[in-house]
Amino acid sequence: MVPWSEIDFALLDMDGTLLDRYFDDYFWEEHVPKVYATQNKISYAKARKKLLAMYKAEEKTLNWTDLHYWSNRLNLDIIAIKVELKDRVRIHPGVEPFLHFLRDSNKEVILVTNAHPRSVQIKLEQTLLLPYFHTILCSSDIGLPKEEIGFWREAEQVLGFDKERSLFIDDNEDVLLAAHTFGIKHLLHKSGASSKFLHEKSDIFPPLAHFSDLIP
Repeated sequence: MVPWSEIDFALLDMDGTLLDRYFDDYFWEEHVPKVYATQNKISYAKARKKLLAMYKAEEKTLNWTDLHYWSNRLNLDIIAIKVELKDRVRIHPGVEPFLHFLRDSNKEVILVTNAHPRSVQIKLEQTLLLPYFHTILCSSDIGLPKEEIGFWREAEQVLGFDKERSLFIDDNEDVLLAAHTFGIKHLLHKSGASSKFLHEKSDIFPPLAHFSDLIP
């Protein structure tokens, strides 16, 4: 159990943590390559191989989640394509009761994400989660991805949270390591970020399998 009496701020990641990462895996690794293959009159296999290599080259940078960057790079309207598939976005089990608990417990709930602001808007409106958050901070607002300690230094200044009295939940170990180095006291790794790969877990940080486990 989380020592809730020692926590005032709940910092929460979005994709893979609150939301099932299967949507993003499907969108970027399957659907976008199909659209790209059709537009460029090449095979799906060739398009997928090319795009996965392009994605890999931009990991842990702001470009990695920048919808405008990929629209320009691929000559596709990535935002429009994402809107077309928004009904596939799913929240993880137990997320809404957990957010209810945080609100009723007077915790300050902050979404901290590498996702592009337009992607955040599409997904939170689709899932009806937007009203639960006091503040939303995207890595593009800071100019650094969450994997960088500099992001957390700036985030502390912008958000005004107390790292000694904060809980941060994410599905990415590299992000959690940066937050740990910065000094956030309470850290949890969301296991099973994608419903397609339920075995995913961390060997470094305490695992969170289901959000109901956090509700006293």
